[in-house]
Amino acid sequence: MTALLREVESTQPQGFSVAPFAANKRLQVVTLSADTTAAFDQAMTEWPVQALEYKPFLRYAVADKLDAITGYTLGKFLNATMQDRDTAAFLLQYEGQPDIEAGELRTEFEIKLSTAISHIIGMPNHDAMYGKYYARFTVLNDDNSDSYLRQAHRRMELHNDGTYVDERTDFVLMQKLGEANMEGGESLLLHLDDWAELDKFYRHPMAKQDIVWGAPKSKNVETKIEHPIFFEEDKNGKPHMLFIDQFAEPQNMAEGLYLYEMGDSIEADENFFRVRLPVGSMLVVQNHCWLHGRDKFVSHPELSRELLRQRGHFTK
Repeated sequence: MTALLREVESTQPQGFSVAPFAANKRLQVVTLSADTTAAFDQAMTEWPVQALEYKPFLRYAVADKLDAITGYTLGKFLNATMQDRDTAAFLLQYEGQPDIEAGELRTEFEIKLSTAISHIIGMPNHDAMYGKYYARFTVLNDDNSDSYLRQAHRRMELHNDGTYVDERTDFVLMQKLGEANMEGGESLLLHLDDWAELDKFYRHPMAKQDIVWGAPKSKNVETKIEHPIFFEEDKNGKPHMLFIDQFAEPQNMAEGLYLYEMGDSIEADENFFRVRLPVGSMLVVQNHCWLHGRDKFVSHPELSRELLRQRGHFTK
């Protein structure tokens, strides 16, 4: 581990525990204690979600409330984890139950919790699809969506977010708000450094050439932008990636074949792993060194899964 992570490990966590994910030790599992959950829930009673939507500065106050409950050890750990390329991802869950009934009130608690986490590590971008700093959407058994996001019965291929927007997208937060009659649909993760053929495509003549990127109508982003797949290197000279197969618009044979072969290589790589999220938990990844996707669901006429997404940039 890097010196940054070692520094955090020397600070005893207060109000939460940390353990590596069983299938891949890069992913850190952070569990808030029942006391932390109760204290945060109580601290949030004065602020409904609507207040957070209308007053952006309150989102930082929410983040500070949670961090203060942990003696500011949570923020140190999460930021160090996200800045360490060897980890750069965590699954956050909590023990205990908020002092509220199920339904929309429970969902409000979940939104407040994810808001605290996203603003501890950075600042979410405006999500044009939903019109807020976060997006909520539901996957159903039948859907005619113009992207794979809501299509339940196919695998959503591994990708990075933010390919078609001007804002920098350093992190992606994916939270499960609810589910019913769900089997399958696990999150899929592949760290860039575990991709066996990374060097082949990073050293390819097309790796630093601009590609045109657009989005379907449901994303509410009409402009197109251009950027290469490997658009920068991190502080240690390792590549950062920005790729999704659905929204690339190749302009010639060379671009098309490069994208096709790279997509096939990523999907064929055996180093990916699956993560099943409990309701209320969230998966947060450094967007430029992790590829993420979703496995297909088993068909059920009343299948339903509601997700919340926040994606944004680091501010520290």
